[in-house]
Amino acid sequence: MRLALALTLLLFAGGPAHSHVQGPDSTAAPAVHPFYRIQVVDRATGRGVPLIELRTTYGGRYLTDSAGVVAFFEPGLMGEELWFHVAGHGYEHPADGFGYRGVRLTPTRGGRATITVDRINLAERLYRMTGTGIYRDSVLVGDTPPLAKPLVNAQITGQDSALAHVFGGKIYWFWGDTGRLSYPLGLFKTAGATSALPSQGGLAPGAGVDFDYYQGPDGFARNVAPVPGTGVVWIDAVSSAPNAQGQLRMFSHFERRQGLGDLFEKGLLVWNDATGEFEKVADFALDEQLHPFGWQPLIQDVNGVEYLYFAKPYPNLRVRRELAALVDPSEYEAYSPLVPGTRFDGKNSQIERDQQNKIVWAWKKNTAPVNAAQQRQLINAGLMTRAESPFRLFDVDTGKQVKGHTGTVAWNDYLGKYLMILCAEGSEESYLGEIYAAAADSLEGPWSHARKIVSHDRYTLYNVAQRPFFDEDNGRLVYFEGTYTHTFSATEVGTPWYDYNQIMYRLDLSDPRLFAK
Repeated sequence: MRLALALTLLLFAGGPAHSHVQGPDSTAAPAVHPFYRIQVVDRATGRGVPLIELRTTYGGRYLTDSAGVVAFFEPGLMGEELWFHVAGHGYEHPADGFGYRGVRLTPTRGGRATITVDRINLAERLYRMTGTGIYRDSVLVGDTPPLAKPLVNAQITGQDSALAHVFGGKIYWFWGDTGRLSYPLGLFKTAGATSALPSQGGLAPGAGVDFDYYQGPDGFARNVAPVPGTGVVWIDAVSSAPNAQGQLRMFSHFERRQGLGDLFEKGLLVWNDATGEFEKVADFALDEQLHPFGWQPLIQDVNGVEYLYFAKPYPNLRVRRELAALVDPSEYEAYSPLVPGTRFDGKNSQIERDQQNKIVWAWKKNTAPVNAAQQRQLINAGLMTRAESPFRLFDVDTGKQVKGHTGTVAWNDYLGKYLMILCAEGSEESYLGEIYAAAADSLEGPWSHARKIVSHDRYTLYNVAQRPFFDEDNGRLVYFEGTYTHTFSATEVGTPWYDYNQIMYRLDLSDPRLFAK
């Protein structure tokens, strides 16, 4: 692995700095550091690509930072010709005659080289959003990163499952489990931060996000959802709605539970600007299904009434955009095939059909939504067919069913349609790492054709969420992020620096491959 900056500066303190030209991609420049700057760039855009691995024949493993940079220095190997295998999820380097994908380089102090890769993914990997050392290598070689805190922010090493909402003129961000520098156990009751909108002084979404974290006295991220009791506190469905006085309040659904195990409590939280914390305002019964969920609720006007739509990944639950309605399960409507007033009950579920034996899909009160996994159970039980559902995504390239896990839906002006970006479950390449895009004229669908936009090799990118407030060029460019982790994958050891962190992607909706049938 790479040697720490402190050691290299100690080794070379007072020594002469040399510059070298190495290969056709190298340039000569006065050396002010001992590192060899290697940058991996996307052939189509010329932009640096994060999360590309350079691996040597001696097993050294070097990862590009968010600018696509590796700061290379190894005692005894500078000036030696080295082979670097080049690999990264969704990108590849051309193979040589023996099938090896890589390059020969001769690292020199202060030298530099560029490696070009071809993007296979339709979506472009932009940068890591959270954690430590986001621009570590860029800083080592003397580059100027775009972030105000490119190395360490609030002592955070990793963050899971991001939520975001624009409220009060800025973006509020919230995460689940958050790792810390000083101990293996971190924060498990929700971390939070704010950032400026690009239109109000924030970074352009293609450059990054400067997070201003809520921190405790020790400088580490603090709990912003202090629900009393044991276990973790995870929130979702962050959005805003007016209270009885017409004041807009930010809210979230929460669960207090034993990790992925027992559920202890769930309810609704409302943000307190004065304390910088969520406060509980209502409880939901533990078995209640009619409550907010998902990663990016959608606000939609229906005949002059504003509704909040919740998707995971399909938008099949809604409620009037009022705090009083949000805390009342009887106000929720599910877009469901079930008989009104019933819940999913496996093979005993009751499907509503009309006199022509056609399933009645409609917005129904006091009726449970049917998620993607439950719908598959109904189909396997012979209670319905896929063709009878408006939620029936398939991969247009392979013809295979896309088993939706999580995702978000947003209106897109460029398409003039609703855009869904979702994570598929159970794919061969990765169990929870294949990301798809789909479009529909209506929230109710039909959702049918899906195109894969991101792929991973035995790795996970889950809880993906669009960030519509970052849309550019009338929605032609859309941004989405997800949690990159080896959890739920066939990979036992996580990627250094990147594992259990958020990665931002950009998708160009004008790409002719995207929605081609």
